[in-house]
Amino acid sequence: MGARGELFTTQIVLENRSYFFNVKENRTGDVFLQIVESKNKNGEAFDRHQIAVFAEDMQKYLQGFESALSFIQKHEKEKQKLDAQKKQAKKAVYRSKAKEADTPKASGARVDSAQVKRTGRVHVVSKRKKDD
Repeated sequence: MGARGELFTTQIVLENRSYFFNVKENRTGDVFLQIVESKNKNGEAFDRHQIAVFAEDMQKYLQGFESALSFIQKHEKEKQKLDAQKKQAKKAVYRSKAKEADTPKASGARVDSAQVKRTGRVHVVSKRKKDD
């Protein structure tokens, strides 16, 4: 047995956080899982949070964890589906505007200002007739 009753430990390092999964045994012989999150605070100190799950509660803990995980996975799939639908809708709108722009206009017909692409540049055309 290691220092402070540690039986097993593993670490997961992410960008600005580290997670430690420690299996420990207390003085009375009870085995528990200690999960520690350590977050770097501006390079000066670490913000630590921990929970302990005892062996007799582990199955209930895992059931709750798995149900939360399945909800997250389901939510992500729905989000991806909605994003794909939005992308398809944008493409459809773009295609319909492109088709409208390709149709020939009758001479002298006014152009709808919603279809004119605004670039911020000014183009001046003289209406004077040139003398030959």
